[in-house]
Amino acid sequence: MIKMQENKNTHIESEDTIDIIALLKEFWQARKVILKITLVFAFLGLFVAIFSKNEYKASTTFVPLVESKSSVSGLGGLASLAGINLGGGVNSSEISPELYPQIVNSIPFQLALLETPLTIEGESTSVSYSEFYENVYQPGVLATLKKYTLGLPGVFLGLFRSEEKDLQVKALDIDANTLIQVSNKQNELIKSLENQLNLQVNAKEGFIAIEVTFPEPKAAAQLTLKAQQLLQDFALQFKTQKSKEQLAYIKERYAEKQTEFNKAKIALARFQDQNTGINTALGRTKLLQLQSDYDLLFSVYSELAKQLEAQQLQVKKDTPLFTVLKPVTVPKEKSAPKRSLIIVIYVFLGLIAGFGLVLGKKYFKSFKKEWALIK
Repeated sequence: MIKMQENKNTHIESEDTIDIIALLKEFWQARKVILKITLVFAFLGLFVAIFSKNEYKASTTFVPLVESKSSVSGLGGLASLAGINLGGGVNSSEISPELYPQIVNSIPFQLALLETPLTIEGESTSVSYSEFYENVYQPGVLATLKKYTLGLPGVFLGLFRSEEKDLQVKALDIDANTLIQVSNKQNELIKSLENQLNLQVNAKEGFIAIEVTFPEPKAAAQLTLKAQQLLQDFALQFKTQKSKEQLAYIKERYAEKQTEFNKAKIALARFQDQNTGINTALGRTKLLQLQSDYDLLFSVYSELAKQLEAQQLQVKKDTPLFTVLKPVTVPKEKSAPKRSLIIVIYVFLGLIAGFGLVLGKKYFKSFKKEWALIK
């Protein structure tokens, strides 16, 4: 029984070897076809590599400083030594790192980036992101071919699309009742911007990285710097909004009580000047009333002055700080296209297509024979 099983396994291995040899022989016989297909793909890859537009990548990395609660700072330090992260160490008013991508994807942030002034080679004055893609940028041969081949349905649909039709998008970072109107052109530019802007948030290490890819090196750096500044400004607005509102409220009350206190002070002084020797009960009662009003307003006014000073300190305390680990620099070398890699990929695709064609012909013939036998 064992011997029969061994003979069966040997027979299967022999058949597999014969199939592999037969397959290699078919590939060898069709080597010219495979070579032609590979050469076609190689020339196509060369065409793509030559006519692809240069892209430059600028980046920056910064760390938002997080304020910890004093109540858990000691326990948190001991727990961190044991590799344990105690929750609740971050102030509830601190912006969460997970919210930074929401800020970047918000319409106000993106519209602000569209208006960033950029220095473009060959242009005497700075142009915005929108002006660059509408009036300056030349898409190149590949982009034109893609537009009028793969993107041809979109071109036809664009002919029937109303230019005055706007999209209404609810703002995320302004007033909840505010609506922002985004035109079709702006919407297309925002989609392009989303492909060029990359945000990486590392909540564990606590850093935020921004990368921008753009056809112009200096403009790529300017766009990255603007994105960093906007992101920090949005975080600053989020963090200090509550304390600034409280400060504005205290300032209003302080100004009101200051006016009332000055009136009470003048009224008391005028009454004392006019009544140097008060001998009547009515006069003494009037003086006590004015003195009481003065003391009450002075107490309220003094308390508001203390609260005003404390709230001004609170606003400064709530103002987030950012440490830039990697400042923005103008890229010297292009990040894309990697022409040699493109050619290698297309050659590899050509080989796969050639081998696939040979196998396809073989199995198509066998399928055709089996189909003919079926009655």
